[in-house]
Amino acid sequence: MRILIISQYFWPESFRINDLVRALTEKGMDVEVLTGKPNYPEGSIYSGYQLFGCQREQWCGAIVHRVPLAPRGAKSGFRLAINYLSFVVFGLLCGPWLLRKRRHDVIFVYGMSPILQAIPAIFIGWLKRCPVIIFVQDLWPESLEATGYIRNTRVLGWVGRVVRFIYRHADLLLVQSRAFEAPVAALAPGKPIVYYPNSVDVAFCAPTTVNVPDIPGLGDGFPVMFAGNVGTGQAVEVIVEAASLLKDHPDIRFVVLGQGSRWEWMCQEVKVRGLTNLYLPGRFPVETMPGLMQKASALLVTLADQPIFAATVPSKVQAYMAAGRPVLACLNGEGARVVTEAEAGLAVPAEDAKALANAVLRLYGMASAERERLGSNGRCYYKEHFDHDQLVDQLIEHLRAVSQSI
Repeated sequence: MRILIISQYFWPESFRINDLVRALTEKGMDVEVLTGKPNYPEGSIYSGYQLFGCQREQWCGAIVHRVPLAPRGAKSGFRLAINYLSFVVFGLLCGPWLLRKRRHDVIFVYGMSPILQAIPAIFIGWLKRCPVIIFVQDLWPESLEATGYIRNTRVLGWVGRVVRFIYRHADLLLVQSRAFEAPVAALAPGKPIVYYPNSVDVAFCAPTTVNVPDIPGLGDGFPVMFAGNVGTGQAVEVIVEAASLLKDHPDIRFVVLGQGSRWEWMCQEVKVRGLTNLYLPGRFPVETMPGLMQKASALLVTLADQPIFAATVPSKVQAYMAAGRPVLACLNGEGARVVTEAEAGLAVPAEDAKALANAVLRLYGMASAERERLGSNGRCYYKEHFDHDQLVDQLIEHLRAVSQSI
């Protein structure tokens, strides 16, 4: 089966789509990727890539086509908007030319923000008479409002109409959370919508500590590790507050691996508050994450107290469960439900620093055997509901069914 994957983000940027592409090619699929120039999260084009012009390369058996892309910059809503729109524009202008005379059975859109990236996919699908599947990772326009990028109701209304157009021109909509089904259906009446959760690479289930870097705060005492984007949506202020509340417990350390729009603010707060129990070492290669997670006593996931985030299951929840470590979930809704249902850790309300600090103390006071039980529960739940190989096989079934129905 010949699959065209369209995603604004792709390797060497660290996103789940990389694992899917690798797995699809390993299962014998003929995969091509249309993407932009890598620039996430720092906001500047990676070394080895050029701002202008199209590029073609191969990665893990897939042919990768790259269109020009305006880098997102740092802390600029305007630059971010231009970044989003540039992929749409160059995807429409350059995508058909790069893919000329190439046949595909189905187009798959990895639909994290911005969902606007599906516009070139719809156009290319129309040109090639090829069905389009969109894997909805974020709800638009709700996520734009929740993160504060756009608050103008008129603009949000316009974005909502664009999203409605995108959904209605897809042949199948996959949603990463069951709570996405209703809001997506409201914008796409009559369109087939299927729950399809995220997973993580199998390396998280059988991690190794070989060649894992030594990081201050990890490996001794009781380290609580957060891994991923350090942004507005993650409400990382709650981590700072919880660390401040627990600063008299020298064994408890918060280690934040990652960067983002709120990372520098966190660094400043560490200095201002004199927090010696909060470590911000920055980003590390994704291949080191399974081993680094094994050095943590607990793994922390946080989200802002917004309705949109209550409907989301952050993909790090699956990663944490696969790693077999107790999960501390400071969030609402679906993510908290999954952790609680799996008995994989403790869940507290979003942005509640006192509740988070108390949950950390509760885990800290548990017998090691009880913490091991929580971690084991999470891994068992992962294997039953989020197993990587099973979900890749399911995706191939969806792709094949849609390609044969047109």
